[in-house]
Amino acid sequence: MNKIYLDNGSTSFPKAPGVGRAMADFIEKVGVNIGRGGYEEAYSAAEVVLDTREKLCGLLGFDKPENVVFTSGVTASMNILLKGLLRPGDHVLTTSMEHNAVMRPLRQLEQQGVEVTCIPCQRDGSLCLEALPGLFRPNTRALVMTHASNVCGTVMPVAQAAALCRERGVFVMVDCAQSAGLLPVDMKGWGVDAVGFAGHKGLLGPQGIGGFIVTDRLAAVLDPLLSGGTGSISHLETVPDFLPDRFEPGTQNLPGIFGLHAALEWLEKTGTDTVFAHEMACTAALLEGLERAEGVRIAGKTGTEGRTAVVSVDFTGLDNADAAFLLEDRYGIMTRCGLHCAPAAHRSLGTFPQGTVRFAPGYATTPEDIAAALAAVEEIAGEKCRKME
Repeated sequence: MNKIYLDNGSTSFPKAPGVGRAMADFIEKVGVNIGRGGYEEAYSAAEVVLDTREKLCGLLGFDKPENVVFTSGVTASMNILLKGLLRPGDHVLTTSMEHNAVMRPLRQLEQQGVEVTCIPCQRDGSLCLEALPGLFRPNTRALVMTHASNVCGTVMPVAQAAALCRERGVFVMVDCAQSAGLLPVDMKGWGVDAVGFAGHKGLLGPQGIGGFIVTDRLAAVLDPLLSGGTGSISHLETVPDFLPDRFEPGTQNLPGIFGLHAALEWLEKTGTDTVFAHEMACTAALLEGLERAEGVRIAGKTGTEGRTAVVSVDFTGLDNADAAFLLEDRYGIMTRCGLHCAPAAHRSLGTFPQGTVRFAPGYATTPEDIAAALAAVEEIAGEKCRKME
């Protein structure tokens, strides 16, 4: 049985050509640390790391590569940003479409005395932007929001929300896990203070590498969540006050950075617009077929405007977990079933507690893959409908 991978919302597969080779070459042929060794190999590796920061700035709309901080991914990034800024008595705004990478740190902070307010979202996942002005308080410190939903793909009005925050001196942090490498991200143009990125999704790099870009304004008031050796100002036992060292203690994931560097090079040559256009063509065909299918309901937007290539389906006459199992067991179609680490999003979409089956095409998905997935959905859902008649 041929396998069809439609779980790119979880992690991209296959990775961009050259990613695995770059990681293997680093491990087998380079293998050094940076900021520690005073020899040519260490300096050459540091140049690749710097070039990776520069490429990320170019892609995500910022102009200071030293403000790119590498972490293991968006989850670590959001913990560093939120826990580094917010203190008991502060108020933070977020949306009802957030991933637990945002919501769980916020709920921890809430237990410590931080006030949390969720901006409501509509049934298709769209933000109720008109509600935002009335939710600000004198102690509102930050807005943290996703750029695109990991459940239904709905894109949020980041620039408009950020403009309302700037008027009030409120920091803005954006989770770009589902958008970086696909949608245009313009950190400076939006006027936001931080964007978190995942290397292994739209950027087509390996797991375990990601990070955030932060403005000097926000970095100046962030307390580092972790501290330790950085290879810089080693004569002091205090945390460096300059970027990126202030937020990059310990040994970096250099194999991951080298893999991400290769992915970014491939994206530059191919074009993020080209990749996104292909994914959305697959999504258009998927949505069109699902609209006609009996026994399924699309959660979120049913058209291609204002969304990414993430499509969630609720099987109305069948347990979604059973549907996902049958898709893989009978047809080799790999999806993601459940609440997708975003229970509040499913409440907004009307799919809590049953969750959905999520289809997420990628750059390697073919029209034949989509046709096979639709045929499988129609057969599984139709079979259940016939039994109920």
